[in-house]
Amino acid sequence: MIFIPGCYAQPALTVLRFMKLIAKIFSIAVAGSMFAFSANAQTMGRPSDTTKINPVAKPAPPRIMPKRPKPLSKEFSVGFRLNTDGWSLFADRGTVQSEEKFSDLFYNIKLMQLEFGEHKHPMEIKRSNTTNNISNDKSRPFIYGKINNFYALKLGYGRRKLIAGKPETGTISVHWVYLGGLSVGLLKPYYLEAYVPVDQFGTLGQESIKYSDSTKGPFLSKQNILGSSGFTKGIGEIKIIPGIHLKTALHFDFASTKHAKLAIETGINAEFYAKKVEIMANQKAQPYMVNVYASLQFGRRK
Repeated sequence: MIFIPGCYAQPALTVLRFMKLIAKIFSIAVAGSMFAFSANAQTMGRPSDTTKINPVAKPAPPRIMPKRPKPLSKEFSVGFRLNTDGWSLFADRGTVQSEEKFSDLFYNIKLMQLEFGEHKHPMEIKRSNTTNNISNDKSRPFIYGKINNFYALKLGYGRRKLIAGKPETGTISVHWVYLGGLSVGLLKPYYLEAYVPVDQFGTLGQESIKYSDSTKGPFLSKQNILGSSGFTKGIGEIKIIPGIHLKTALHFDFASTKHAKLAIETGINAEFYAKKVEIMANQKAQPYMVNVYASLQFGRRK
């Protein structure tokens, strides 16, 4: 048998190469498995792309409430009143009664009123003496036959209620007013400068006199009257007459803003006193007075 060198070496080399290829394939497979396991481990615990992520709930923002207007609560006003029998000055202080708790509208008012005025008699006529033949002194204006000035200080409580319109800017609201209270009548003697007898011989001299049984002759004698003695004369002799008063009226408010007060009012006033009020000589006195009035007032609300 003839031996040929390298005849058995070739199959051995082939087997060796095959084993190396198998080893490489195994290594690649193992490395691929390890990579897949590592990637899977990293993705575990994370939601997939198809899973919806719920964001952390944010706290709701605070609810912003609309700012309410500051409710009106008080009112103060002053005014001037013309009566059919005189004049008066007054001051009103009111508490606003709105239909809504936070309303800035003034529907109804609880009212306190302080008033001071003068009552005159229908027969009062101011004049100057043109028939004075006693002296050449200049005559001063006076009211012939007037024996007392009568003033009234009144404190009342009542209400003012909305009956028409709406208390808004640019509109006119109509209210009904009714009130009553105490009245203090102030009766002040009316003095005249006149020529009166000063002795038993009938000599005349100038004096300040008020009406009485002893002076009613010269007090009512036109030719003896020089004029009024002035307002301050007789203040220390004021007499007080207690009484009550009642009032009802229509009140028209036309202020340009809700915090302003501007109104006119017209109504009826009645006063009752404990005794008759004497203002004029030779005229019947009564213990009551009734008049119609119109007033203008202005002020503020807050």
